[in-house]
Amino acid sequence: MTLTIRGGRLALPDAIVEGDLQIEDGKITRLGTVERDLGEVIDARGLLVMPGVIDPQVHFRDPGLTHKEDLHSGSRACLAGGVTSYLEMPNTKPATISLEAMAAKKARAEEVSCAHYGFFIGATPHNLEVLNAVEQVCGIKIFMGSSTGDLLVHERSALENIFGHGQRLIAVHAEDEARLLARKAAFGAVTDVALHSELRDAESARLASDLALELSERYQRRLHILHLSTKEEVELLRARGKGAGRVTAEVTPQHLTLHAPEIYARLGTKAQMNPPLRSAEHAAALWAGLKDGTLDCIATDHAPHTLDEKAQPYGTAPSGMPGVETALPVMLDAAHRGLCRVEDVVRWMTDGPRRCYGIVGKGRLQVGADGDLALVDLARRTRVGDRPYQTKVGWNPFEGTWLTGWPVMTIVLGQVAMRDGEIDDTVRGRPLRFSAGE
Repeated sequence: MTLTIRGGRLALPDAIVEGDLQIEDGKITRLGTVERDLGEVIDARGLLVMPGVIDPQVHFRDPGLTHKEDLHSGSRACLAGGVTSYLEMPNTKPATISLEAMAAKKARAEEVSCAHYGFFIGATPHNLEVLNAVEQVCGIKIFMGSSTGDLLVHERSALENIFGHGQRLIAVHAEDEARLLARKAAFGAVTDVALHSELRDAESARLASDLALELSERYQRRLHILHLSTKEEVELLRARGKGAGRVTAEVTPQHLTLHAPEIYARLGTKAQMNPPLRSAEHAAALWAGLKDGTLDCIATDHAPHTLDEKAQPYGTAPSGMPGVETALPVMLDAAHRGLCRVEDVVRWMTDGPRRCYGIVGKGRLQVGADGDLALVDLARRTRVGDRPYQTKVGWNPFEGTWLTGWPVMTIVLGQVAMRDGEIDDTVRGRPLRFSAGE
């Protein structure tokens, strides 16, 4: 596909500059001044032209839980939010813990995904051979706490076995299972969702992250800490260091901008996720960690459940919330309010995930990179929920919130895949390639 973009503000790796951009055969071929139009010409005057967002943590529920989401609907939601690539989690039914399950998921994505895709292989205490044999995955996912079925690896011996054998990146959901169980027993039958962040307290997160860091250092294993949520973990990373790039970490827009206890009073169990939304004090530490480089990127942890499921009482309602459609607007709105810079948002949501996972050809505007773009109107002010959702569950924790800064076009390999909220269902993504850990 050939495409010419004229007069936009190009978010280059080191600056935002006025200029043109051209894509041929899915690759960026010219940046700066384009002398001759080729293919469709897009007038981008007044728009930010940035690399397509990479969301490094989504749960698209395919297979087995597709009443909540599937790879097709989830990838449509990606396009609506300026996201052109995603990394998807293994807690499906059946879980993605075997070579056969991974092959089936890849085949399904090739058929239906509108955005580029990569997948985690799920760790169990017993599938080490699979973890090291599976090809072209973004990493191994370990649930150190808060999981069901086979996807829980919390005993030290099992963790040592995985960290000590193999080279592939390990991504951890860092909550300490023993402390979670002890606190659940101490609190008893809790029915108030406002206690969610007390049951799953900051110490639960710190203990698990500390253990993961210890094992990463001992075995010199590449580690990524998912959805980091506490001041204590930021301080821990600063104190222990990041092993010259061996350790990376992410944070979600929810943990940065939705604060307890107010959010539980307003949203009830819709605000329930793991690890929990916490106080403004924790959020301030997360912002500081992003800005000083202790944290590396933004991820959504898009984990949709239906409204009926979320309406169940606390203790029965599932944890998780959708977010892939609004992550970029939430972060751009934060920049609009002076909490960070637009350049920061671009880096955290594009080049950051690229670096963390060694994703080839994505995350930067440069000649030779893939032609995946988001065109953003930084002045557009829109209320979440005013345009139809693409996610199957049809709700969002930011619903009713006015946000400034929205993607108006999403381009996948030179093809316009979203224009003013309308999705082109004929566009198909490709499997992501990874340069490290294979």
